[in-house]
Amino acid sequence: MGAGYYGADSENGDRVDDPSEDSLFMLISDLNDSDNTFVVIQPDQDDPLWFASVAVREEGGYEIVRRDTTRNEHEVTTSASINDIAHDLIIWLAGRHFPGLPTSQANDF
Repeated sequence: MGAGYYGADSENGDRVDDPSEDSLFMLISDLNDSDNTFVVIQPDQDDPLWFASVAVREEGGYEIVRRDTTRNEHEVTTSASINDIAHDLIIWLAGRHFPGLPTSQANDF
């Protein structure tokens, strides 16, 4: 069926559609410095407007890149806490735009 919003793909071929915070934690935990060095999270589109990636740093820890061309955002940070990375990514991902899907609106009942 594929992802409804976005997918997370690791270098070793693991894929999770619409990953939860726990799924991101597991994917990042599985990273190493030899054959599974990064995870990319992006919409399932030919030319995605945004992405986030987590990569193992040679010095230890992880480099996190968040890029959103619709908002002119490009942020690169580092962290050693997988828990913090997964949590921050879920919050960032919740704010992304998904073309073709309706935006949520609050209605008075």
